[in-house]
Amino acid sequence: MALRPKALRVQHAYEQVSTEIEAQILSGDLKPGDRLPSETEMATMFGINRSTVREGIRRLESEGFVRRVSPRKMVVSIPRMAELASRQTRALSMLDVTFEELWQVSVAIEPLSASLAAQNADADDIARLEENHAALQAAQTDALATIELDTRFHSLVAAASKNRVLQLAREPVGLLLYSGFEALVPKLPQAASRQIVAHAHVIEAIRARDATRAHEWMRRHIDDFKRGYIEAGLPLDAPIADSAGPLLETGHNA
Repeated sequence: MALRPKALRVQHAYEQVSTEIEAQILSGDLKPGDRLPSETEMATMFGINRSTVREGIRRLESEGFVRRVSPRKMVVSIPRMAELASRQTRALSMLDVTFEELWQVSVAIEPLSASLAAQNADADDIARLEENHAALQAAQTDALATIELDTRFHSLVAAASKNRVLQLAREPVGLLLYSGFEALVPKLPQAASRQIVAHAHVIEAIRARDATRAHEWMRRHIDDFKRGYIEAGLPLDAPIADSAGPLLETGHNA
């Protein structure tokens, strides 16, 4: 497939460059692996200067829609799950969504994720979950490491479900929701140990192919998170971003 030329006359042309190319990718006019024209060629096609094209391409690269296979050769690519999730997480944060809103979604999605993982996880999935749990046990006095490992745990369970729609739906919600754990830890020292116990039960249920038990323990885990939030005196109806820690600032790779 070939990129279609289109004159752009807008205030921020670089945004329109990235938007137009992204639209052609999403519509299927441009497919993964298709080579894009050079920056000079695109500048002529769109009726703008080369530096504007370069800025638009940078934006597409950061979001995973384009990758460079050489300094002058760019091809269409498929965004990674983490890149898509990060984009949606920023949007949720800007909307000032609350703990309660995020929890209402998570209490439905996370148990489903665990149930599907019990049915579909392979040996590599289980090994990654066990490695994550060992690291969580070793890091329970490190709040930031605990948050990162907990967020990673839920992403690993979702990956083990083998359902890509579920993975993409839950990742941005989970990244934002579990960032609130940092505000909870100083007020509830027992939270980390309870987290370790819950994760162990979920992993054991997945290993045993017990979808019902995996669902039940994940539901308990998500319920317990809300209970801890309440016991710590944290507001359920305030924007979660207000209590989010460095996890959101540094990003998270699933």
